[in-house]
Amino acid sequence: MKPLVSILTPTYQSQRHIGGTIRSVQRQTYSNWELIIADDCSTDETRRIVNRAAEEDSRIRLVSLPENRGAARARNAALREASGKYIAYLDADDLWMPDKLEQQVGFMEKRDCAFSCVSYRVISDGGRLLNKTVHMKPCLDYKGFLLHNLIQTVGVMANREAIPAALLEMPDMRRRQDAATWMQILKGGFSCYGIWEPLAYYRRAKGSLSSSKWDSVKGTWRLYRKVERLSLHLSVWCFMRYAMLAVWKRLYWPALPGRSDR
Repeated sequence: MKPLVSILTPTYQSQRHIGGTIRSVQRQTYSNWELIIADDCSTDETRRIVNRAAEEDSRIRLVSLPENRGAARARNAALREASGKYIAYLDADDLWMPDKLEQQVGFMEKRDCAFSCVSYRVISDGGRLLNKTVHMKPCLDYKGFLLHNLIQTVGVMANREAIPAALLEMPDMRRRQDAATWMQILKGGFSCYGIWEPLAYYRRAKGSLSSSKWDSVKGTWRLYRKVERLSLHLSVWCFMRYAMLAVWKRLYWPALPGRSDR
């Protein structure tokens, strides 16, 4: 039997994109998965869309949070419901290529590694390719992540049988909780192995938390100084690296024709 993959997806007011995200999972060539969608008190049509998908596909289920507390709480709620050997992360507006799970599970099984991330392409809010591909490094440890800041949630997979549950629990932060989680896994001695081939699509969504530049700046600085407790000198150095990479990620050639989520 191929190992079960538990996919964790937090949602909040996600009616515009959640259907496409679900379909990108259902189109996977790797079929042994469960999709756990934790809704953070959406008031739009998100839950109705998810419930309808769950009625049609028993591998999908909805977890409804009692109050709005942010993506970290939602992901942790989904994690508690997970049964798979592997945990994969997929936000409600991102997409996977059809062979993403098959390639990544095969990569991790063959190399017996506990933590990996695939490379990804960037798409616009409307789903158009922005001619930007972010490739992962072959291997990143904690210091490597501080310098390169490359691990992206849409590409991450973790082995629950190898990584202690406490390291997979996301810190209760409104911003950069995903990066804080990757750091605590890396500090726990688990390097992140990168897959060069882009197997996912990261959506540059309008109005998302990550699209607010000033709040992102404050959240990143807080991550370095308050959460990781880096020295001022190292925090400044890491922040400069983060800022340069952030600018590079947002430099696009003209959008290519066609949609990536067809």
